[in-house]
Amino acid sequence: MNEPKRPVNIHKAYHAHVYFDETSREFARSLCDRIRDEFELQVGRFHERPIGPHPTGSCQIIFGMRDFDEFIGWLQRHRGELTVLIHGLTGDDYADHTDNAYWLGDGATLNLEIFSPNRT
Repeated sequence: MNEPKRPVNIHKAYHAHVYFDETSREFARSLCDRIRDEFELQVGRFHERPIGPHPTGSCQIIFGMRDFDEFIGWLQRHRGELTVLIHGLTGDDYADHTDNAYWLGDGATLNLEIFSPNRT
């Protein structure tokens, strides 16, 4: 198996998606609450089921280059066993979830069929 790509700070804006299952739901909820309180980042809804390309329950965090280094370092230390997808926001959803996708923890298989590749 290939090693998942690790996050790099090369985009102006990002999403982080904290993935969880039934056994890790409360830990993930607590982690996302801490992110909201400690970083004052925009934390989205806590989706109990897969939504969009995401294969499990997830919670989305929006952040930018300025917060990247501190937030990603903190997230790596505090995520426990959770998998986190981090992707750039470039306006090309397909590329953002493939070429611009990075992982903390194990990578996951995304449902990319919902995106139309914007390839030239």
